[in-house]
Amino acid sequence: MTTMAQEQVGTAAGHGGRESEIRRHELAAFLRHRREHVTPEQVGLPRGPRRRTPGLRREEVAQLAAVGVTWYTWLEQARDIQVSVQVLDALARTLMLDQSERVHLFQLAGAVDPAPPMTCPTVSSAIQTVLEQLEPMPACVQNSRYDILAYNRTYGLLLCDLDAVPPEDLNCMVLAYTNEEWRSSLVHLDESTRMMAAKFRASMAGHLASPAWKTLLNRLRAESPDFCAAWDRHEVVGPGTKRKEFRNAYVGRITVDHTDLWLGPDVGPRIVTYVPADEESRERLEKLHAIAAERGAGGVAPRAGTVPTGLSCKD
Repeated sequence: MTTMAQEQVGTAAGHGGRESEIRRHELAAFLRHRREHVTPEQVGLPRGPRRRTPGLRREEVAQLAAVGVTWYTWLEQARDIQVSVQVLDALARTLMLDQSERVHLFQLAGAVDPAPPMTCPTVSSAIQTVLEQLEPMPACVQNSRYDILAYNRTYGLLLCDLDAVPPEDLNCMVLAYTNEEWRSSLVHLDESTRMMAAKFRASMAGHLASPAWKTLLNRLRAESPDFCAAWDRHEVVGPGTKRKEFRNAYVGRITVDHTDLWLGPDVGPRIVTYVPADEESRERLEKLHAIAAERGAGGVAPRAGTVPTGLSCKD
């Protein structure tokens, strides 16, 4: 290895070490803050006449979380020690963290939560309005697991009748590999599904310990030989725009440009839009929107804001 390469490796290691140290100190401060704001009465402990410590004592947190007092003290001192997800889970419950605080705890510890939230906050009225205003362009809200959380009327009839799809099947991976109406709408079926499997693999890298992701993966492998073949190729593709062609049952062939509008700093929840690539496609989307509006179809009406159990905006 050349001297320059060695210096680059050393610099990268130094940055990584400083980031790890910053995380440890943030974690220590967060634990101290939360400990000081939980009263003994809240966790069923007597206050006692001589208590001076605001909130809980370190030894009380350690006892309630079933961890060693010395180990927990080191954690609050930002020592360089390993923290298991089981201990983090116990600390989250002991310190009575809400969902946002629990997420913050696991992020500071650089760990994957073994019990992620299984429900999604209601899709806001502002996002619903955005979906409506994008019409006649098809648009929906998806999370990184490709669950469909909300959609406008045009999207509701683009590839199949989404209003007729069971809530547990409102996932693009499930639909692309198991729903015949959806599959028949994909002009380039093999290419599209292979690309989706590659994107799904890339997205799953950040959720390998998530029960919801593993459940979806197991379902796809059990129900679709095509998915198994694509998955076993170990291909990986990141997010990006792409031109797509659909064979719509109502208005015929449509060519669109797919774009993701991210709803946060992470590659997670997003508004997926399909912009017509030519005038003919634009006219056909307008016709499809008129059909959908007449039927009253669309997730903005019956689906948006009522996410089925098991779907998560974050995941």
